[in-house]
Amino acid sequence: MATTPPTAIKRLSERARTDREELYGLLDEVWWGTLCTVAGGQPWVVPVLYARLGDAITIHGSTGAGALRHAAEGNPVAFSVTSVDGIVVADNAFNSSANYRSAVVTGTFARVPADQVRAALDAFTNRVIPGRTAEVVPNSAKEVAATVVLTLPIVDGQWTMKVRSGGPSHHDEPTSAWRGVVPVSTTYGTPIPTPDSLDRPLPESVRTLVSRS
Repeated sequence: MATTPPTAIKRLSERARTDREELYGLLDEVWWGTLCTVAGGQPWVVPVLYARLGDAITIHGSTGAGALRHAAEGNPVAFSVTSVDGIVVADNAFNSSANYRSAVVTGTFARVPADQVRAALDAFTNRVIPGRTAEVVPNSAKEVAATVVLTLPIVDGQWTMKVRSGGPSHHDEPTSAWRGVVPVSTTYGTPIPTPDSLDRPLPESVRTLVSRS
């Protein structure tokens, strides 16, 4: 990994975004990303769930997870998040594209201190499933001890965001082919209970989650 990752978007720079609130909007909408690092001279890429908690990206996993251990040691990382918002259908294949919002945050992860792991896990859970921790039993001491929680500060100069929106470009030679955009969105379907939950009411946390659609 380069010691000085790119901090500016050079190609199609007009698509770059520098507003931190716009970045946070993307990070709060999407809750899965890609952790990228280098170990032994080889790239290491791992998809993970995450939550933006304050001015940092928070991830967690087993204390035995190799990529998380590597990140916890202070090795440089890049964390990427993407939302595909539409398929751009041009009148030729070359100009067909996608509307998207993407971001890359670089830096180093820090391990959350042991006495703060439980609170961090609760905040993470409530970020993904709003209010869920109030409806279930707390994490056990054994579960907390088996989990590592890492935070990646979102520091100015160490993140980039790029957005493409709008319709397709015009082909040099106009054709009669259809042109336009097919919107893409993530929705939540009807909750499917397990057999032992068939007679149990749908919890408020799940109702809130589904209402995001």
